Amino acid sequence: MFKKIVLLTLGLAIGLMGCAPRAVQTEAALRHIVLPMGYIPNVQFAPMYVAIEKGFFAEEGIEIEFDYSFETDGVALVGAGELQFVVASGEQVLLARSQGLPVVYTFAWYQDFPVSVVAKTSEGINAPADLRGKRIGLPGLYGANYIGLQALLFSAGLTASDVTMDSIGFNQVEALATDQEQAVVGYAANEPIQLRAQGYDVTELRVADYVQLTANGLVASEAVIASEPDLVRGMTRALKRGIEYTIAHPGEAYEICKKYVENLAQADEAVQKQVLATSIEFWKAERTGYSDPQAWENMNNLLVQMGLLKEAQNVDDAFTNEFVP
Repeated sequence: MFKKIVLLTLGLAIGLMGCAPRAVQTEAALRHIVLPMGYIPNVQFAPMYVAIEKGFFAEEGIEIEFDYSFETDGVALVGAGELQFVVASGEQVLLARSQGLPVVYTFAWYQDFPVSVVAKTSEGINAPADLRGKRIGLPGLYGANYIGLQALLFSAGLTASDVTMDSIGFNQVEALATDQEQAVVGYAANEPIQLRAQGYDVTELRVADYVQLTANGLVASEAVIASEPDLVRGMTRALKRGIEYTIAHPGEAYEICKKYVENLAQADEAVQKQVLATSIEFWKAERTGYSDPQAWENMNNLLVQMGLLKEAQNVDDAFTNEFVP
């Protein structure tokens, strides 16, 4: 889930009054939330789709409209008060706050940073140091893919000047398959699986194996947290239920995705189910939604060492576990 240089250029949970138990709100009462996702419709968003179809958001008085637009800078819009929430990774929050955007990470969806660099085995890319001199395709010079690649390079003592980065949109599979790129950056639960399914022998460098970054989660503004805490609780509660239901019922979740992901019914089911299964492994946690404070400190220090942050940020202001059910 956008035009940025280094990353950023820059539902109200309506409770029923009285003592009656929580129930699905009437359609007229639902709070409409536009939610930038940072990517095209995909089974990786199954928990969101499940939370809608099972009524988890409606029970919180919320209706969701997904924004899959490539050009939407969701973090900046949330920071400016134009949107309430965005799905984004933790490093985007620290970088945004360093630029004065008052955004806060409220719920950890992914437990490990899901970005990988993928290459055909014939390229001989078996470690981050092997990326030197390579042409690497990624969606753009922004977001989790971009930061993940830079972190991987940093782990080997390399910088962006040691490689050629090409902005190719979400065409990583085709670009690598047709040798337009020597390596591509994508999600571990997506591009590597698709390439292997098409018969390509590929190697994969998972960013999480080399550096610690806080992965995708639900981000809100300080203003929304202060003025509408019940809205934040409703969002996190519904998402948590969606994640846990998807983990427990992957087959049903996959069927639900067909309503939201165009042509999924005609897609290679084995491949797409593997994408979902791999994604699920990234979501499993002892406490769904919880952020590890030490992981934030580690990421904070790493971004300073990489030169992406001029100075360390106060991570206590950047994330909260207050709204984790």
